[in-house]
Amino acid sequence: MNIKAATNPIRFGGLLGNSIWMFSGQVVSALFQAVYFILLGRLLGSTEYGIFMGATALASILSQYSTLGSNWVFIRYVSHDPENFSRYWGNILIATLSLGAIFTAVLATGGPYFAHSYSRLLLVCIGLGDCLFMQLAVATGFVFQAFEKMRLTAVVNVITNMMRAAATAILALHFHRVNAREWSVVACLVSMAAAIVAVGMVSRNYGRPKFSLSLLKARSGEGMTFAFSNSAGNVYNDFDKVLMGHYGMNAANGTYSMAYKVINLCSMPISAIYGAAIPRIFRKGKEGVLGTGPFVFRLLKRTALLSLGMAGVMWLLAPVLPRLLGPSFADSTTQLRWLCLLPFFRSFQWGANSALAGAGYQKLCLRAQIVTAVFNLGTNLYMIPKYGWFGAVLTSVASDALVGVLISITFLYVRSTEQYAAS
Repeated sequence: MNIKAATNPIRFGGLLGNSIWMFSGQVVSALFQAVYFILLGRLLGSTEYGIFMGATALASILSQYSTLGSNWVFIRYVSHDPENFSRYWGNILIATLSLGAIFTAVLATGGPYFAHSYSRLLLVCIGLGDCLFMQLAVATGFVFQAFEKMRLTAVVNVITNMMRAAATAILALHFHRVNAREWSVVACLVSMAAAIVAVGMVSRNYGRPKFSLSLLKARSGEGMTFAFSNSAGNVYNDFDKVLMGHYGMNAANGTYSMAYKVINLCSMPISAIYGAAIPRIFRKGKEGVLGTGPFVFRLLKRTALLSLGMAGVMWLLAPVLPRLLGPSFADSTTQLRWLCLLPFFRSFQWGANSALAGAGYQKLCLRAQIVTAVFNLGTNLYMIPKYGWFGAVLTSVASDALVGVLISITFLYVRSTEQYAAS
């Protein structure tokens, strides 16, 4: 197959067209996710949902290392030269298959000692689903993003969420209640099916992978920087859920995790815009942040206004949650209202992070994220045992605001340095 012919980007208004594909796919995905969350909340109830989400949060901290950052390395180098596709795609597969299996074993071995409500079957299924199969599906999205085929990225996202919604619908028709362990088995099978479909789409469009351990080793340092960055982000997004699971606050964890899921859903339009722009940002990064900055700033003006609008919608509609999910999720209303500004903070964080990473300053972003992760860890260790979910909410808001401010300051500093050097 002629890789250059296969990778011609869709010309539907350039960035606008790609953003529309990403946004359309995320709207459809959000609808399926909404069905999935509502049915799953009713099937599990807040306590079992809290157990499932606590174990999932524990797995998510490890899962960011499953690809060894090779998906971000892929988009950085293949977007410049599509002929490198096969070797960098092969490295994604090597890293994800091997590390995903290792992390699953780690979770199954140590997880039951961390929280007594986590069974080994629960942890094995969640580990395979999140650390292996889900990471494969996510990596295929990076492949399509690198070639600006956002239509295919959208298809992968829709397929995954459609399968989850279908699985919960089937269970809801046949069972009034399931527990976290039973659902973890179903979720693992769904993730496996989605990964098989997604990897098959990559092979069909671009060809087979080639495996190069020497290239994987050569790029491992850069990949680990991306992996650490993503992991730091997961720490301050998920450590509170892990800690509540450890302390046995499963019902509170369930309501808080559901409110957080709504936040993530409402952040999708923002991530769609930056996701569509990533290949172009990396290409502009040849000129440093002086190249990426003006482009990202134009995006930021839109995402900031959009996120404020989403915050208002969440504040107004928060009381609907317990009506949809059941009375055990009553606390989700207050939790969602406290968290509703997170997409606004994320728009600044993602914008500045994209501008810096595209220009090769990912290590500076990592420093800001590590500071935030340490702040989040220390604050949660004090706040959650003392104040429960309210402590988690306050810490989460403070952490997202902090990382947004730190990365924005870092961007301004680097830009001023480059301007001085250019003058």
